[in-house]
Formats: sequence, structure tokens, C-alpha cells
Amino acid sequence: MPELNQLFVFFAASALLALSPGPDNLFVMAQSVQNGRIAGLLVTLGLSTGLVVHTLAVAFGLAALVAASSLAFTLLKFAGAAYLLYLAGKAFRSGASACSAVGEGPADRWRLYRRGIVMNISNPKVSIFFLAFLPQFADPSRGPVVPQLLVLGLLFMVATMLVFGTLSMLAGGAGARLRQSEPARKIIDRIAGAIFGALALKLLLAER
Repeated sequence: MPELNQLFVFFAASALLALSPGPDNLFVMAQSVQNGRIAGLLVTLGLSTGLVVHTLAVAFGLAALVAASSLAFTLLKFAGAAYLLYLAGKAFRSGASACSAVGEGPADRWRLYRRGIVMNISNPKVSIFFLAFLPQFADPSRGPVVPQLLVLGLLFMVATMLVFGTLSMLAGGAGARLRQSEPARKIIDRIAGAIFGALALKLLLAER
């Protein structure tokens, strides 16, 4: 397993990335503003459940691919770094427009939970990001890679649930004000951009 301090760094980075304005957290806040805190928490649970699929895909697909081919490792490394640099540039340029609430009546709880799952697993960028992000914190010298990736995926899910859950509670009473805070969005964008850039550099320097 990765060292405890490595897991702490990973968890902190995951929480900051979950705070970065994007379709998922803006959707959670919009649902909370419109339908209340419970709605936001159900969507959060659905989004976090969808991360299970991405974690399993990385753990049982990427590990086999990297083990079988050094070329695949190199291609994946450059592809992951390129995507992370794209995210960094987008974060630094972002204006993070506010998300409008979904125009529905009182939402069915199961439908909200299911919507969160579908929204997450149907987003290919999540899979690509996991392919670039999770393996950087797995250390083959400390044991099999697959269990490490599963633990990292679980930690990412916990960080996401904590951050999104907190946003749901806040947005239930004051979501509109939070979503329209331009200075706060800019600070979060800059932090996320710096994290993406550092991860891209680390990935480019990684060796098999």
C-alpha cells in the first residue's frame, strides 16, 4: 500500500479537485438550490457511486496494459500528461459560468440518485482523468498495483462525497450566492490549474 503521507497528499489533492468548478459540483448545487439539501445529497451519492465503475476500469484495465507493453506505458503517459495540461490551461482561463437549476418539480429520490450515476459514468473525461491521476500515487515497489488503485479510488470517492455533501448543505440555503461568487471561483480555478500542471510534469518524468 502507498505510504500514509502519500495517501494524505492524494486525499487533499482529490478534495481540491472536487472543489474545482465543473459540471458535477455545479449540478449538485443547482439541484440543492431547487429541491433542497436531500436532493443534492442524493445526486452526490449517485455521482460517487459512478466512480466505482471508473476505478474498476483503471484497476483492471490499466494495470494489465502497462504490464504487457512499455510502448503502452509511454503512450498513456504522454496522453495523460497532455490531458492534464489541457485541464490546467482551461482552469487558468476559466470563467466558470453559473449553472441554472433544473426545471423540474419535486424530484423523485431514486431518479436523482440514478441521474447522478448516469451523469458520472457517461462522462468519458472522468475515465481519462482517472487513468492519468490514480496511477501516479501507486507504487509497484510496495505491493500489487491493483489493490492500491482500488484504495485510491475509494479515497477519491470519500473526498468527493465530503466536498459535494458540504456543497449540498450550503447550497440548500445559500447556493445562488455561492455560485455567483466570482472571486471564489477564480481562486479555486487557480489552485486546480496549479495541481493539474504539477501532475502533468510529474507524469512526464515518470519511468516504468
